[in-house]
Amino acid sequence: MKPVERDSQLVALAQSGDHQAFAELVRRYRALVFRLAVSILGREFIPEAEDVAQEVFLKVHYAIKSFRGEAEFSSWIYRITFNQAVNLKARVRFRSPHEDETVLQLAVAAEPGPDRRAETAQRDQALAECIQTLPEVYQSALRLYYWLDAGVAEVAELLDVPENTAKSYLHRARHLLLAMLKEKGHSCD
Repeated sequence: MKPVERDSQLVALAQSGDHQAFAELVRRYRALVFRLAVSILGREFIPEAEDVAQEVFLKVHYAIKSFRGEAEFSSWIYRITFNQAVNLKARVRFRSPHEDETVLQLAVAAEPGPDRRAETAQRDQALAECIQTLPEVYQSALRLYYWLDAGVAEVAELLDVPENTAKSYLHRARHLLLAMLKEKGHSCD
């Protein structure tokens, strides 16, 4: 396969059975697909996110011949990833087989007093519950931005929305969380 720069060219080659073209599409999108899956499922579910990414590329492989190019390939694969991750999340409803990252942070942090630890744990639990009630797209935006350190431009790219829309998702999500936490009696210092 000669060097190809555009996704549309790679898709056309993959549709005609070129395995190297498909491998290049996988190489280009595997990290982004994985990051999007993690943003939906949460960092404590990395093995599940890896499974989602694998399933996405299997689906893409089997469905690439039916891809008509009405949307960008990136939009198509992000939509498949989003749906796959949301479906897994709904199916499993987080059996929580893995420890949350806050457990690791608490293990290495300086020991606060028992009152402060209890207060922090209650606030963290309330925050986690509030995040779970947000629309999936807000949850993903928050996780990408705060947990995976993605910039606003990368959040926009991963969610396949304009940058201003990504900013709006983050803004709305933060305001909703603040209101919900205040309603539950937690200060937001």
